[in-house]
Amino acid sequence: MLALDQQTQALVVIKLLTFNEELTWDTFRLFEREAGTLQSLTHPAIPRYLDYFEVETNGGKGFALVQSYIDADSLEAQLKSGRSFSGSDLKQLATAILDVLKYLHSRSPAIIHRDLKPSNILLADRSGHQVGHIYLVDFGSVQAAQSEDGTRTVVGTYGYMPPDQFGDRAVAASDLYGLGTTLIALASGQNPADLPQKNMRICFEDQVGLTPAFIAWIRWLTEPALDQRANSAEQALEALKQKNFGLKSRSDPSESLSVLSKPAGSRIKLIKQSDLLEIVIPPSGFTLALIPTIGFAIAWNTFLVIWYSTALSSFSYVGLGLALFALGHLAIGIRLIFKILFTLFGHLSLRLDSDKIALTYRLFDRSLQWPRPVPQSQISRIELTKHMTIGGQGRSYGSSRQIIPAQIYIWAGNKKFNIGNNLAASGSVSLSDPELNWLANELSNWLDLPIS
Repeated sequence: MLALDQQTQALVVIKLLTFNEELTWDTFRLFEREAGTLQSLTHPAIPRYLDYFEVETNGGKGFALVQSYIDADSLEAQLKSGRSFSGSDLKQLATAILDVLKYLHSRSPAIIHRDLKPSNILLADRSGHQVGHIYLVDFGSVQAAQSEDGTRTVVGTYGYMPPDQFGDRAVAASDLYGLGTTLIALASGQNPADLPQKNMRICFEDQVGLTPAFIAWIRWLTEPALDQRANSAEQALEALKQKNFGLKSRSDPSESLSVLSKPAGSRIKLIKQSDLLEIVIPPSGFTLALIPTIGFAIAWNTFLVIWYSTALSSFSYVGLGLALFALGHLAIGIRLIFKILFTLFGHLSLRLDSDKIALTYRLFDRSLQWPRPVPQSQISRIELTKHMTIGGQGRSYGSSRQIIPAQIYIWAGNKKFNIGNNLAASGSVSLSDPELNWLANELSNWLDLPIS
């Protein structure tokens, strides 16, 4: 209940425990433990212990625990009100909660909260790009870890507690599981208990719009087996703060799930640093699919040259009009020649640094940046499309069949930067699906944006 401290005139929270026939020894023991735990803790994200005393109420005798009041809604209440949480929001929340867990787990003996869930985390002071300040409450389930084998107790909330806690065991990694399931709930809007499971793992991946690396990090926190889960808040926090969440440098079983590997035989060059990502796509080279395009380009340009020469030789207005018409269609021929030369000799480079994104086409000693570079801060979305063929069965250049090549689009403001098969000659494929999936995954992790 909410009350007013008559001495300080500050609002406080009072938790009452009254003795009645429904009171069990375990309930009284947990209430006393919460009071003792709060009295020993000093952290800005944990309610302050103020007092603990016996009371006489209309319902009988009991005990009162007085804590500082935090004017904030729980994450559960904010979810129910319609608030959604982005990947950036979730990482800020995870970082703040891990900081509190580091403090609790560093106590001697370590204090295990055992009931991390959205209703036990308050969030206040949201501003700008900052998700707000978190507060961890309800320490009625805490347990001091007494040995390496963990403690013997079953307390928690179904859907948020790990299998080890069901087995009468609670360790530091149990709280990490609670954090992971809390993030799943915030990202999906669903109770983790309502999501499907496979081999005791929560199948949440297709319910959230998060980057592959962040999904793998959460999956690491929610591994059902203790020996495959992050074992400390420090380890989880260190991985979270690194680009790609440090998953490439770890030797845990989730490593293979974090980032796709470069496909065998790929000639694409990927340069990746903390403040730079550059993808260099070499020429596709000659393929049989290029032959029809070369033949059509020769025939088309030969036809235009003959038409232009014949039209000019007539020395008439009609001939001049036909000559201008031929010149207008010469752009098609030039484009075909450029596509053929680029497929054979051109390099495509996508470069992202801390300032901007730039897409550069290089052919021999010439280069062109298109679209023009824009600040990286404007990047808002990554799209991955698949190779499709639409229309009839014809094979000629002018047939009704339309080939839509696979692409990766990076949207920055109203501009889109695309890599894939955008300049490959008609019918040829410069990048394979595994290469596109790999590059989209790398871009998603580096830019910290999900793939749509």
